[in-house]
Amino acid sequence: MNHALRWQRSTFSGGGEGNTCIELASISTHLLGLRESDSPATHLRTTPTPLAGLLRHIKAGGFPYDKLR
Repeated sequence: MNHALRWQRSTFSGGGEGNTCIELASISTHLLGLRESDSPATHLRTTPTPLAGLLRHIKAGGFPYDKLR
C-alpha cells in the first residue's frame, strides 16, 4: 500500500508550531507509525499493544526522558 500518511500531533505539543512534537499515523489496521516532528523522514513502526504499554510506563514515571537531554 503506497499512500500518504496523515500524521497527528500529540496533545502535549502545546499546539504550537515548530519541531517539538511526537506524531502518530495509522499505517494499516494493525500497524502504527511514530515519529518526531524534527525528523519527519524517520519513523518507527509498531502495533497498538506495545505502544499502549510504552505510554502506560511513561505515564507511571518509568521512563526518565527528561534525563536524556
